[in-house]
Amino acid sequence: MGKSLNGKELGNGISQRKDGLYQARFTNRFGKRQTIYAKTLNEVRHKLRTEQYNDEKAINVVDTNMTLDEWFDIWLSTCKKNCRNSTKMLYITHYKRIQGELGWRKLTSLNLIVMQEAFNKLKTDNTRKHSKTILVDMLNKAVDADLLVKNVAKQINTVISKEEKKERRVLTVKETELFLEQAKGNFYENLFILALETGLRVGELSALQWEDVDFKNKVLHVRHTLCYFSKNGKYVFEMHDTKTNNGKRTIPLTAKAIHSLKCQRIQKQEIILKGRTAEEEFQNLVFVTRKNRPTKLGVINRCIHSVIQNINKAGIDFLPFTAHTFRHTFATRAIECGMNPKTLQKILGHGTLQMTMDLYCHVTEDTLFSEMEKFEKWCS
Repeated sequence: MGKSLNGKELGNGISQRKDGLYQARFTNRFGKRQTIYAKTLNEVRHKLRTEQYNDEKAINVVDTNMTLDEWFDIWLSTCKKNCRNSTKMLYITHYKRIQGELGWRKLTSLNLIVMQEAFNKLKTDNTRKHSKTILVDMLNKAVDADLLVKNVAKQINTVISKEEKKERRVLTVKETELFLEQAKGNFYENLFILALETGLRVGELSALQWEDVDFKNKVLHVRHTLCYFSKNGKYVFEMHDTKTNNGKRTIPLTAKAIHSLKCQRIQKQEIILKGRTAEEEFQNLVFVTRKNRPTKLGVINRCIHSVIQNINKAGIDFLPFTAHTFRHTFATRAIECGMNPKTLQKILGHGTLQMTMDLYCHVTEDTLFSEMEKFEKWCS
């Protein structure tokens, strides 16, 4: 029982300091001794009741001084400890967009207005969406750690610019034939063909090793993905397992795919005969650069661009595309040919059928007309 300077009993946990200020102490639900100050006895009693009520109802936090930057470091190193280094770098990129506006602020001072203003300054809805995903997960974990009472980041609006969603580029049958004809003799011709025949991601093509190719049974095993990212100030290649179990899969090979792999094997042997040595970890890669180094998206895209430039020089209007277009084209051709969507899902390595159908199946103009012709014949 505390006392005033005059010796009057003030109640449990309440006392008066020599400077006349009243103080109240209690142990909160985190086991931390909490002290409250006020100029009058009634005021300190009111503050004490409020804090005890907040503690009882679990609407207080363990630390009111932690900033968003400090929590990001903890979140990344603890909550995302098992993520790949390349994935962590992606998280850092998305967080940096809002760091200048929000990183210095205390977690408990983050309100919807403050956060929305920061997100409004981002350039596109897409960047807002990615940064929000990171922030929401961060603050969800902060709530779980009793650093926040609720996560208001969930209410952030990311649709500001109302950008028109661009239709993903898919090659028509004629465009595919034209591109491959022009790509003959290109260093990555075999990679282009295999991508169009299997729908492999660029990271999976880059990570493909000869032990993954079974010529006898005419199948290809997807086991890894090759990542290229900045690590300790230097860009490096790292071989990783596929991101999910669905990513590990076996793909039957078409005659074109087998032929491209056999041609690639000859090309790889020619590179080795020229004395181009590879690092031990990457000696068995199927697709490499001319110097027998691992390849990456930027290199492949430049080769695609050079093929398209040659087509345009011939007076043919050919829209640009990136390596990922091969995957979309494969999926679209597969559906056009009548492949079972569940089978396609398995080949693409997706977790859900909806992802396959929403992201990778497109209606080309050729298909649009052919399907209407079918409708017309059926109705007549």
